[in-house]
Amino acid sequence: MDREHETRSGGSHDASCSDCGFLNCYRQESRFPDFCPGESLEDQTLGSVVAGYCGDEADAPAARAAAEVEGLYYGKLTRVEEVLAFARRIGARKIGLATCVGLIGETRLFSKILKLNGFEPYAVLCKIGSVDKSEIGIEEELKIRPNSFEALCNPILQAKMLNDWKSELNVVIGLCVGHDALFCKHSDALATTLIVKDRVLAHNPAAALYTSGSYYKRIMDTERNL
Repeated sequence: MDREHETRSGGSHDASCSDCGFLNCYRQESRFPDFCPGESLEDQTLGSVVAGYCGDEADAPAARAAAEVEGLYYGKLTRVEEVLAFARRIGARKIGLATCVGLIGETRLFSKILKLNGFEPYAVLCKIGSVDKSEIGIEEELKIRPNSFEALCNPILQAKMLNDWKSELNVVIGLCVGHDALFCKHSDALATTLIVKDRVLAHNPAAALYTSGSYYKRIMDTERNL
């Protein structure tokens, strides 16, 4: 099976980590496949990236904090607790919350938890600015409720407001696919995700992968045009 994974792409430049059956990069207890993208890196390229995690470089505190939280609490803390632990380690007190309107209840609860733990949270709702979707060319039939006012999601404004507030860590709570990407692109502060929206699967998108061979077979239908 490992050999199949190793040679599936025949050494093509298109082969990537998902084609690897060894995963030797983690523990170095096996070997690297011939197409390993990490092994093909020049020492200078790898070294320059690793150097960014060291010393006083800008990304170093976050890299060390993430590794510490993983090492100390792997399998012991919930994601909520891990966000608190990470924030403490990078010295972030002002926590921006980029939230979906549909998860405002969860955001209020998380905000309360942050306050009780000595943080200063500030939430910005996805519908901030209250601009109808039609103003950016969305047709009425593409609204959830056609022929009614329906505010567009405004992740760039969410990011701008948190940037202006000088947040030190931003937490994404249920933003739509794509809106979350735009928010992270425009966020000045580091952004992490607390909740990934998936209304069908109770915000657990991994369930589609776990059940792809049984109940949720439609995800493997190559003829589906989304």
